[in-house]
Amino acid sequence: MDQQTRTEIEAAAFRSLVAHLQWRTDVQNIDLMALSGFCRNCLWKWLRAAAEETGAPLDKAEAQRWVYGMDYADWKDRHQPEATPAQARAYEASKPLHSAISKG
Repeated sequence: MDQQTRTEIEAAAFRSLVAHLQWRTDVQNIDLMALSGFCRNCLWKWLRAAAEETGAPLDKAEAQRWVYGMDYADWKDRHQPEATPAQARAYEASKPLHSAISKG
């Protein structure tokens, strides 16, 4: 497979992941971090880092809109309740496994 085709397939898969996470607003970032070590915030940070590597302008707010499908503050107001004590404990216990971009 040539690199261009691979890039297009990877981009389509990424868009599908983002669309799924936009649809599953019931899945909280804190739970994603505890289970997988990454969340929606990691995705927008990876987007922004990739843009910086290529010299393409992508500010934080725009990267967040790409991932959340709306302004981050609006998403938080609509979909992000306060973390439960159990969620906070799971998050803390999983910190060594969190993505490197989340630690920066």
